[in-house]
Amino acid sequence: MAFLAGKKAVVVGVANDRSICWGIAQAMVREGAEVLLTYQSERTQSRVEDLARQIGAPSPLPLDLLEPTQLDAVVSALQERWGGVDIAIHGAAFAPKQELSGNYADVTTREGFRVAHEVSSYSFTALAQAVRPLMQGRGGALLALSYLGAVRAMVNYNVMGLAKASLEAGVRYLAQSLGPENIRVNAISAGPIRTLAASGISEFRSILEHYAEHAPLRRNVSQEEVGNVAAFLCSDLASGITGEITYVDAGYNIIGF
Repeated sequence: MAFLAGKKAVVVGVANDRSICWGIAQAMVREGAEVLLTYQSERTQSRVEDLARQIGAPSPLPLDLLEPTQLDAVVSALQERWGGVDIAIHGAAFAPKQELSGNYADVTTREGFRVAHEVSSYSFTALAQAVRPLMQGRGGALLALSYLGAVRAMVNYNVMGLAKASLEAGVRYLAQSLGPENIRVNAISAGPIRTLAASGISEFRSILEHYAEHAPLRRNVSQEEVGNVAAFLCSDLASGITGEITYVDAGYNIIGF
């Protein structure tokens, strides 16, 4: 039997077929979960609707995580459709493009700092708070997506690195807070993958090349590989794992000079 059979999952962060969250959604459907996707704006709506049809998912719901009323509407729709939720995936991340290139001390602004943290970190806590009532008695699982720039200074990653560090701290605090309710909270720190968000990082191609040359597996990872780990972490097979940041990066994070 597929190890997510009977599970209900909401996936936030699919923008197109190169999104890491798309790989996660596909893996979860393959393992038996029912999945509902959300889209961030009208610009991505038609693409996400096409992807939802590919996996037999219902029509995606609009969700701009900066709009509390939209999050409330998604929770109401999930309650009406399923009565509860077992899994919530958070893949939203954003910082102004001009702050993802150059010297961190030169390009960072107060507004860019605020936006990066609100979209990339706080919104995960907001999502957890919103779906918490729907996970009661279900052994729920929350999962966020991070990157090595949360713990290492990476050229051009800049304020996004600080936002991801905040996100990873949030994973630990949410795990501590929700653990007594048998809700687990984890994150995956994935290696670089060509996504819409990654395209905003200056010299991203050189990052891919560097990883492929130096990672122990001598290659980059795929969205499918991240999806497989996400499916495991959100399944009952990982019932004893919470508060962890799991690296799926071909081993790059272990490498020194």
